Amino acid sequence: MDEENLRNRKTNTVLNDEKQAPVETESEDTKHNAPQSMILQKQIGLLSAISLIVGTMIGSGIFISPKSVLSNTGAVGPCLIVWAACGVLATLGALCYADLGTMITKSGGEYSYLLEAFGPIPAFLYSWMCIAVVKPSSFAIICLSFAEYTATPFYPGCVPPQIIVKCLAAVGIILITLLNAISVKLANYVQNFLTAAKLLIVAVIVVAGIVLIAQGNTQNFENSFDGAQTSFGSVSLAFYNGLWSYDGWNQLNYITEELKNPYRNLPLSIIIGIPLVTVCYILVNVAYFAAMTPAELLQSPAVAVTFGDRVLYPASWLIPLFVVFSTFGAANGSCFTAGRLTFVTAREGHMVQILSYISIRRLTPAPALIFNGLLAIIYIIPADINTLINYFSFASWIFYGLTTLSLIVMQFRRKDMKRPVKIPIVIPAVVTLFSIYLVVAPIIGSPDWAYLYCALFIVGGLIVYVLFIYFHFSWTRRIMRPITKHLQLLMEVVPAETEQ
Repeated sequence: MDEENLRNRKTNTVLNDEKQAPVETESEDTKHNAPQSMILQKQIGLLSAISLIVGTMIGSGIFISPKSVLSNTGAVGPCLIVWAACGVLATLGALCYADLGTMITKSGGEYSYLLEAFGPIPAFLYSWMCIAVVKPSSFAIICLSFAEYTATPFYPGCVPPQIIVKCLAAVGIILITLLNAISVKLANYVQNFLTAAKLLIVAVIVVAGIVLIAQGNTQNFENSFDGAQTSFGSVSLAFYNGLWSYDGWNQLNYITEELKNPYRNLPLSIIIGIPLVTVCYILVNVAYFAAMTPAELLQSPAVAVTFGDRVLYPASWLIPLFVVFSTFGAANGSCFTAGRLTFVTAREGHMVQILSYISIRRLTPAPALIFNGLLAIIYIIPADINTLINYFSFASWIFYGLTTLSLIVMQFRRKDMKRPVKIPIVIPAVVTLFSIYLVVAPIIGSPDWAYLYCALFIVGGLIVYVLFIYFHFSWTRRIMRPITKHLQLLMEVVPAETEQ
């Protein structure tokens, strides 16, 4: 596209205050060189979809601190049972999302389903919580893990300075954001490579564990239920920590509009990806217990590194290297899906309009991706944000439960909707009930003021909704109009067209 046509396209697609459709100046050159429609393209196939699920779910947790489940169960046997049960629950939840995703073929995940079933307020509250806190802070935490493992080899025998770790994390956020803003295909290629890398190191750990067991290192599996903790609070916290490691099972529903053949690839990716992760998690934990006693595992600051030092020497350096790959891949998947949630929310009018625009040249939701990256950089500044994201992850299960409940509601209220993937109603009922348990149990078992702060933040979203969405004050439009215009020209983005 030549410069004159590009200037014409940008100028004629700046929306006015009444949100009129953009008027495009077309020439013979733009007919041949411009995309046929300004929508997100269907570029994600089955392999990339599976890589996104697996790559986002397997982050740093299984390599660094699986001890959280063990500390709450108290013994090897119930610990492995919890890991397996969490995988089953994640699979059941994902099957509910496969039903919803093929019934409502919009990107945005929970936001789109809550909007369809319960209206704009629950949908906005979910997006308010996720876009403002959960997604960017998760992105920041993963990049901090990436930075720490990247910096550690350069500071042998000591902890890397925090300023170095945070600067590296910021660089990682910028690189991943630019990667996703430049090209969907390039981001998918990187995700596929990094997913293959993390599955390789998982395979190395699993094979090493099998060798240890074959050599007779099974003493930690004897009397494996001795000392088990079965209290209401401890079991719930064990599930809570285990499910945190499985978080990401719903990521594919954020990009439904970009999936090739979503009616086939969405459920198939879930059926392949999540059981694969479940098997990996169980076998990796078995390998850890073959090499370490429960007490040693609980004392280890990074379990996989300790395992590598004991079992894989002199190739133990492979573990930190592949943890770097794993965290970078998880961060890439997190950025990819968070941008789509922000894009869809803005497209529905629940965020500023510029966030619903897409790049003319790249056909990516660049403003939404950049916005998420900027928030993530802000979140790496505090000394510790792990507590923040842990408490907000409990709130995520409120909306997971509402989302599976929406499937039950629409089975009765929207019987006319096409359902290519139809699961029995008992599955969303079980997931909804378990979601209620996961929300209530931590509050009863370990009450904390932070849960109240989290609830107040979500309720505070109602004030934002009433002031800026429901009443839509005219002064906000006057402020945002010139900002939107200049940002649109700067980033070369236009409003996304409605897919026919």
